[in-house]
Amino acid sequence: MTGTELIEKYLNFFKARGHKIIPSASLIPENDPTVLFTTAGMHPLVPYLLGEKHPAGLRLTDVQKCIRTGDIDEVGDDWHLTFFEMLGNWSLGDYFKDEAIKMSFKFLTQELNISTNDIAVSCFIGEVEHKIPKDDQSAEIWKSLGIAEKRIAFLDREDNWWGPAGQTGPCGPDTEMFYWTGPKPAPENFDPKNKYWVEIWNDVFMQYNKNAEGKYEPLRQTNVDTGMGVERTVAILNGLKNVYETNLFLPITKKIKSLALAEDEKSVRIIADHLRSAVFILGDPKGIAPSNVDQGYVLRRLIRRAIRHGKMIGIHQQFTAAIAEIVIDNYSTIYPELNDNRHFVLEQLTNEEAKFNETVELGLKQFDKISGNKISGRDAFILFTTYGFPLEMTKELAAERNLTVDEKSFDEEFLKHQELSRVGAEQRFAGGLADHSAETTRLHTATHLTLAALRQVLGDHVFQKGSNITKERLRLDFSHPDKMTPEQIKQVEDLVNEQIAKKIPVTWEEVSLDEAKAQKAMGVFEHKYTDQVKVYTIGDFSKEICGGPHVSNTAELVHYKITKEEASSAGVRRLKAVLG
Repeated sequence: MTGTELIEKYLNFFKARGHKIIPSASLIPENDPTVLFTTAGMHPLVPYLLGEKHPAGLRLTDVQKCIRTGDIDEVGDDWHLTFFEMLGNWSLGDYFKDEAIKMSFKFLTQELNISTNDIAVSCFIGEVEHKIPKDDQSAEIWKSLGIAEKRIAFLDREDNWWGPAGQTGPCGPDTEMFYWTGPKPAPENFDPKNKYWVEIWNDVFMQYNKNAEGKYEPLRQTNVDTGMGVERTVAILNGLKNVYETNLFLPITKKIKSLALAEDEKSVRIIADHLRSAVFILGDPKGIAPSNVDQGYVLRRLIRRAIRHGKMIGIHQQFTAAIAEIVIDNYSTIYPELNDNRHFVLEQLTNEEAKFNETVELGLKQFDKISGNKISGRDAFILFTTYGFPLEMTKELAAERNLTVDEKSFDEEFLKHQELSRVGAEQRFAGGLADHSAETTRLHTATHLTLAALRQVLGDHVFQKGSNITKERLRLDFSHPDKMTPEQIKQVEDLVNEQIAKKIPVTWEEVSLDEAKAQKAMGVFEHKYTDQVKVYTIGDFSKEICGGPHVSNTAELVHYKITKEEASSAGVRRLKAVLG
């Protein structure tokens, strides 16, 4: 079974059971600034999980593009990936545990023809600390479907709890399904630590909302969020030992091996994963480019790590664009934005590869300046942060010169760096739309006014390229080639404050996508929407397609002030503003 076949089978199964197929959202979250990337299918749906009405209804299904970097050091093993596709079906206050589990079981056993003898499950063991009970209900449903009690394990939060995706938001216990990949027959008892039991799917039961104080409050609307990774499932169904043997990766790894002078399977896998991830980030409608901050920093790290592993296996010419061409060609049918942005993807990869090659040469010169018979952790860390030399590269260079590296002090420097980065991230992404606080709701509405004002002052070429909203301020990235003048900034401020002073009602309606376009509602139209969308209108000043929370009247915004205007990336400016 190919990835495309699995996706079609899954979506059609749930469509036949009343679910509306919705398109994959952007990799850059719109409604949760507490994280850099969309890490799960739930991210684009946070407002609806918290009670907003979804234009497509109460039952949804999709395949969502996702990026997770928490396990980046594990990439290269059999299963871990940075970019992956996640299949999901959703209930927004409709069905719950009973119907969700029964549909999952039916898809596994009837659509995928998996024997009950090869299935085991886990359920949440409960937490006294947070007053969350043991999930006996899910276990009983599994038993009623023929899963033996010995095949049901109760596990803790680390294994059977999902969310929130950011620091706050919807979350709850889950039940996970495992498939036996070892010699038949599968053992009677389920041991989650046995490597042959591989997780294939999970059903998350969103019963709680984690608030800013870290407390778990029961949700008014209980939801179901399920997740099945395309790459892992295709590998398992085809009896393969790892995801890199699937049709999703073989054309990529074949090309890498044809360019390499040496063999190293782990390096080939890392290159394949990282460049596939980079292509999807670069090809996203929101136009992320390599940089030293936020998503751009992660993107740069992925590209440079891939280039380094290319050098390790003897690829000395520029090669990232050639790999990107394969990824674009393989995925453009499902994700046409990749082909639409082909030039940008290839250009950015080529430029970044050239920059890194220059940095490597400077790093080698810096390495030659180090004296003594031991490289300190501090020197190794400078080579890492300033010149892009991971510790492995420094150790290899040191060995060639009969030098040693103080790895312990390097680790200490690295941990200090991680802690500073973590604190900085928490400061940068504190709060957010995920908790629907009054502050973020006001700033989210102000973002609509900001975009409309920018288009009036600067011109119709201005489009939103990304946003980040905390409780303290809004940040809006928009397309514009030049630095704004003080006069233009003042004009935007005056226009927004004028709308606030008018005390305009903020209204919304649910319309077809064609009707939204006919109304000239703003939207990222190179990206896909559902057939029905919500259009928010603020008088005759602003009209946008949006799913987030808004104030009911502009008077609630009180006063608007722009605090900063700066460059974000090529052709994109960044504006920050606050409310009084």
